[in-house]
Amino acid sequence: MNKKILIIEDDRKIANFMSMALKAKGYLILTSKNGNEGILSYCTENPDIILLDLGLPDMDGVEIIKQVRDVSEIPIIIVSAREQDSDKIAALDAGANDYVTKPFSMGELLARIRVMERLIERDTAHLPESVYKFDYLTVDCEKHRVHVDENEVHLTPIEFKLLLLLIANRGKVITHSQISKEVWGYGEAGDSKSIRVFMASLRRKIEKDTSNPKFILTEIGVGYRFADE
Repeated sequence: MNKKILIIEDDRKIANFMSMALKAKGYLILTSKNGNEGILSYCTENPDIILLDLGLPDMDGVEIIKQVRDVSEIPIIIVSAREQDSDKIAALDAGANDYVTKPFSMGELLARIRVMERLIERDTAHLPESVYKFDYLTVDCEKHRVHVDENEVHLTPIEFKLLLLLIANRGKVITHSQISKEVWGYGEAGDSKSIRVFMASLRRKIEKDTSNPKFILTEIGVGYRFADE
């Protein structure tokens, strides 16, 4: 079944270029020229993947990511002219899956979309264990809820994916490149600097003593490991 892609892009030339190229590959395409129109189209048309520009005339793309992530884990690929690391980190931390910088080649964008399709298939096929409990930490996969003792803590979508990846491989060292590939779906989407930022934030939320972490252990120069109790 052909995937339906929603393009939220105010530059009509870029939107038309992407639309024609993707239609030629068999995708079903929806286009929206601003954020409010894009959110409405998402709610009514049920797309499989979103291609999102950050610099929209009525709202910042990061706000759209947050609104969508409140209700769905649909793959979101940012297609933006913003090149600053801070913009990329903000978008990824809000829940975007990948980030493509303009100008881009259509071949690269198609490759990123294929990665998202594989993620959709993998997430559909793999249902993880429902609830994990480690000492004072409880992780409910189905409900996307995390508790430290009896207190619920809010994790961003990226933080939650990081935590599930570590738990699924507890006791094993997960490298930066493995984390980047598994969480963002693309080997170059998250560099080690970005991963450190996300890990530090995750630790602050689930560890009682971040200077002496109980769960997320750093393997210096390599990656991270979830303690195998």
